[in-house]
Amino acid sequence: MELNEQEIIYRIALQQIKGIGTVRAKKLISVFGSATTVFEQAAAVATEVESIGTLHWNAIKNFSDFSQASKEIDFITKNNIQFLAFDKDNYPSKLKRAIDAPAYLYYKGNDSIHNTRVISIIGTRSCSEYGKQICEKIVEELAPYNPLIVSGLAYGIDSTAHRAALNNNLNSIGVMATGLDTIYPAQNKKIASDMLEQGGLLTEYPQNTKPDRENFPSRNRIVAGMCDAVIVIETPKKGGSMITANLAHSYNRDVFCVPGKVSDKRSEGCNFLIKSLRANLITSGADVLYNLNWNEDLKVTPPQRKLFVELSNDEKIVYDSLQTETSLHIDELFVRTELPMSKLSTLLLQLEMGGMVRSMPGKQYQAI
Repeated sequence: MELNEQEIIYRIALQQIKGIGTVRAKKLISVFGSATTVFEQAAAVATEVESIGTLHWNAIKNFSDFSQASKEIDFITKNNIQFLAFDKDNYPSKLKRAIDAPAYLYYKGNDSIHNTRVISIIGTRSCSEYGKQICEKIVEELAPYNPLIVSGLAYGIDSTAHRAALNNNLNSIGVMATGLDTIYPAQNKKIASDMLEQGGLLTEYPQNTKPDRENFPSRNRIVAGMCDAVIVIETPKKGGSMITANLAHSYNRDVFCVPGKVSDKRSEGCNFLIKSLRANLITSGADVLYNLNWNEDLKVTPPQRKLFVELSNDEKIVYDSLQTETSLHIDELFVRTELPMSKLSTLLLQLEMGGMVRSMPGKQYQAI
């Protein structure tokens, strides 16, 4: 059920009150069912809710300036902007699971925000030509699976990811650190305009919000929280992309990184995330599909005889053994194949790189 105008005004106003942030606002609305009831209860009696003390109730009770919230209603109505509330169906479903997700969002665009497959692609503003090329390649390889591509509408990798998505007929959403009346950087106005037809623009900030530095880390939690996985392509060891990647890791999202030269400052962050086991190393879109198991939907298993033409005798022995079971431990394969363990390990790696065997936790292996 959509919210009425009064409820939206109260929700906007609630977070303007000193001491009532995102978490408290969501707590109050969850307990009382609506922001309207919250204000009514505060006016009636200083009822206490866990983590919401008398001081905050009095702040709500004494709040009277709804003018800014009313102006925001006028702005979103005039510009056909959707108000997405955390407790309603129009809110991005994956983002709901993040404890610090915004209580509400402003969105302008098509219904791709509810796409079941969402990939966030991030990276440095000062990316290399190689970084741009690998970004475009990955998006192109993901395109048959029709994911929504999310990024932060910044220079460099962000812009490259948005444009690559549009060029591959994918929807793309830019998460902004400003209100929807301000495109930052201004040079991205054209791509932002194109995304309104093929994706959209999303923000938690009201109109007239400047691109202040502190807004960007806050913006990053949306990029990290609304996706299935985050792909990092070139980033120094400090910066917004590292914040986003670590947030995604804390939200139990998959994090993928493209490695780079150890001497390249633009790859320090990616290499560190891989080294610290916070991210999986990828070199292509196929690696992403493999890790997310998306390729199961479109996978076509070639005829067995065609596969065997490409395998050596020892590879056939290993592959035959795996086909007899759902999965096998490497020790069981060692017994069944009677191959030396060092050779068996090499053969399994070759078969995995060839896309015929999947490595699973606990040293289990499975035929694909």
